Amino acid sequence: MAQDAFEDIVETFEFLDDWEERYRHVIDLGKAMPPLEESLRVPATKVDGCASQVWLVPEIEGQGADAVFSFRGDSDAMIVRGLIAILLALYSGLTAREALAVDAPAELARLGLNEHLSSQRSNGLRAMVQRIRDLSERSVVA
Repeated sequence: MAQDAFEDIVETFEFLDDWEERYRHVIDLGKAMPPLEESLRVPATKVDGCASQVWLVPEIEGQGADAVFSFRGDSDAMIVRGLIAILLALYSGLTAREALAVDAPAELARLGLNEHLSSQRSNGLRAMVQRIRDLSERSVVA
């Protein structure tokens, strides 16, 4: 289950003593993610509202509210790649309906990200979450 991957991240964050270690861990999560093919880095997959370049590509299996939702993503900034990896752990494998039910701000607050990200990064993270919600919503309505 996708939520297990997110819970693993939460546990790791609780184990790491300071924000510098957590920051490095976020970057490591991003480094572990496969890069997005250049052909998918197009305006349709680009997320507006991010200081960095960010692309999210939905992958939906099935149709309607029970379609299983996942996505791939990439960024030109390592910390943002890590944030994408965290969102992947939070959302991938859920149905579109379950993805819409995720309280992303509350879940991400468990990591303490909101206190340690710049306002630009926080805005970008909100924009990524909104894109995921929009993609899930379209799938539920379809």
